[in-house]
Amino acid sequence: MGHAYTPGLKVSAAAEYSRRRILPIPGEVLVKQGDQVGPDTVVARALLPGNVVTLNLAQKLGVAAADLADLMLVADGADVTEGQSIAQSKGIFGFMKQTAESPTTGTLESVSKVSGQAIFREPPIPVEVKAYVAGTIASVSEGLGVEVEARGTMVQGIFGIGPETSGPIVLATDDPSRPLTAGDLTEEHRGAVVVGGSIAGLAALRRAVEIGAAAVIVGGIDAADLKQLLGYDIGVAITGHESVGVTVVITEGFGELAMAHKTFRLLSEAAGRVASVSGATQIRAGVLRPEVLAPGEITQVEKTAVDTGLLEIDSSIRIIRDPHFGSLGTVVELPPEPAALDTEAKVRILTVALPDGERVTLPRANVELVDETL
Repeated sequence: MGHAYTPGLKVSAAAEYSRRRILPIPGEVLVKQGDQVGPDTVVARALLPGNVVTLNLAQKLGVAAADLADLMLVADGADVTEGQSIAQSKGIFGFMKQTAESPTTGTLESVSKVSGQAIFREPPIPVEVKAYVAGTIASVSEGLGVEVEARGTMVQGIFGIGPETSGPIVLATDDPSRPLTAGDLTEEHRGAVVVGGSIAGLAALRRAVEIGAAAVIVGGIDAADLKQLLGYDIGVAITGHESVGVTVVITEGFGELAMAHKTFRLLSEAAGRVASVSGATQIRAGVLRPEVLAPGEITQVEKTAVDTGLLEIDSSIRIIRDPHFGSLGTVVELPPEPAALDTEAKVRILTVALPDGERVTLPRANVELVDETL
């Protein structure tokens, strides 16, 4: 077999991409096909039902559930505020009346004549979906959401944390092999997508949070620093929901790894442009990669092997499993027959030449395509 197929890592100055922006429940789409949107444009909105709050009204008033109908001061479906009187007992000879108050602000949905429970619904919770990327509304799913299309620089990372964000790209160093330090970050980086070099240590990441940087893009990160930043060990589940105060995209792997020259060059050329960044990562089935998207004026879209997923001799790859995690290399052999590993499992393999000349043989599932030319 002279070729195979594998997922790829896109690094391109002229990519075309689209992102679906869908509400969790049906709602209202606020834009139409063909509209131009920015990262912060709200494209759809919905109202999630408010929380339910219950009150044992019969017990509160000391009456039978069947008697509540004559004691209510507000009707089912009425709006109420917290602390408002909603029912009152008749008392004894008009004295010693018991009053029940609403435990929350919202709506009195119903009062059960069987259980004596009053059910309140708190105000609906608004949910907004933003465009995330600057681009054009390509299609609209009525009541659900939209698809946004754009062209520009696209850099996918190997690992990331943190939610979607956006900001202007700012270079904190002109050397892709130099670590990003806390001293490199100033108040001028507030709200910016900061591009560093080989690694960002714990002090640098905490400084980024302190000044309010939108995102940090670097070659590598130390696993121990990541644990301290998060306060826990990262698992194998999808990332992207962490609330540490900054989104982080790692382009090369764990450890001090110089950012690939092509990646650094493209981000440098995009400096000043507003980029959309997501730290969401999932390495296993349903691969999801952290990304930096910087829309620009692109007339001709660049097509590469990553777009086809074609893995063949001389393909540039990145190893995504230990012991060579994060290493770049070139495919030199693609044996057609499965081979036995040390674990005695039989899998399809390939041989990769690393930059230092070493050749390693490993399962094809342990590599991904990259656009980097070695």
